[in-house]
Amino acid sequence: MAGSLQYLLDTDAPAQLAGMLQGAWTGFNRRAFVASVTPGYAALGLMARGQRIAEALRQHLPPTYPDAVAILVASMGPPVAVDAAGEPTREGQPSGSAFLYLPYSMYIAAHGLDHLALSLQAQHALTQRFTAEFCLRPFLEQHREATLAQLMAWTRDPSPHVRRLVSEGTRSRLPWAPRLRAFVDDPRPVLPLLDRLKDDASSYVRRSVANHLGDIGKDHPDLLVDTARRWLVDAPADRQRLVRHALRFVVKRGDAGALDVLGMGHAVTLDVRDVSITPARPVIGGTVEIACTLHNPGRQPQQVLADLRVHYAKARGGSGAKVFKLKTLDIPPRGDVRLVKRLSLAQMTTRVHYPGAHPVELVLNGRAQALGQFTLRAVPTPS
Repeated sequence: MAGSLQYLLDTDAPAQLAGMLQGAWTGFNRRAFVASVTPGYAALGLMARGQRIAEALRQHLPPTYPDAVAILVASMGPPVAVDAAGEPTREGQPSGSAFLYLPYSMYIAAHGLDHLALSLQAQHALTQRFTAEFCLRPFLEQHREATLAQLMAWTRDPSPHVRRLVSEGTRSRLPWAPRLRAFVDDPRPVLPLLDRLKDDASSYVRRSVANHLGDIGKDHPDLLVDTARRWLVDAPADRQRLVRHALRFVVKRGDAGALDVLGMGHAVTLDVRDVSITPARPVIGGTVEIACTLHNPGRQPQQVLADLRVHYAKARGGSGAKVFKLKTLDIPPRGDVRLVKRLSLAQMTTRVHYPGAHPVELVLNGRAQALGQFTLRAVPTPS
């Protein structure tokens, strides 16, 4: 979470939090709290702002953690509502950023480890307003078995926010969070939690399970494939979608087991015709369109998972591949399907483009074949 996100905990946040805390505890010194946070606050990034406020909470709440955390919970606003699909909605929610609760998360993680039950209760409340996936992680590291036992009970919690925390909080490679090294090495202890959530009524929860399972596959692809194969037995449509989502990274790598699970492990006999890469010499900031036609010359329909792999030039030479999902196709006998992909060549924070040759491959059921290349040019400098 970079400093550019500081607006999520803006300069009005300390006063807003002080009002919430004073409403929960009349002994809270609102003025002193704001005064301790304010010096230099405007220059801080998001995480530093959260830490500054968390330190002020330590100074201005009661010195005993049970009393302090009870005030934090009492000061919280209403839970975030969910729609019919179990997705969060801001309907009926007060204005302002949910990141107001970021300092609460930091406070619990820093000071609550000696009070496991109270801290987990607080996280149960917090995750329904913001998230507790970051402050849960120290408890998994220091109180692993007891925390996992509570998470198992939460797989049947009425709140989809709490059920999602079970999956999201135990992700070994959760974005923006320290890795849970024990689960990177051996994710099997969390699989019973995911098993309980794979058919959750909330799409919000199921999406987290899919992402979690996909994370497992980055370190343990065989375990991912075995789990996917097991889950697909008599699977309802929602679970099938979950498994496909979970397999997307290993499928992009052409993992034979993953392709086999999806029924795409077989080779196809297709003719690739009418390839075009236009323009052949695009400039950085422009676009390039890659197209081809797949022709099925046989007398039987052919099912194929088609991806596009582009080898982007790097700053110091060499290249790095990026796979773009195209389509899953059922091509009839003697049939043709046209594939077209337009790529943006604009500079982005997630991808910086460099001049040079960019080979392009079509990947059919995990098997690559060259389509050609485009040569990316720098933007001409005005004379």
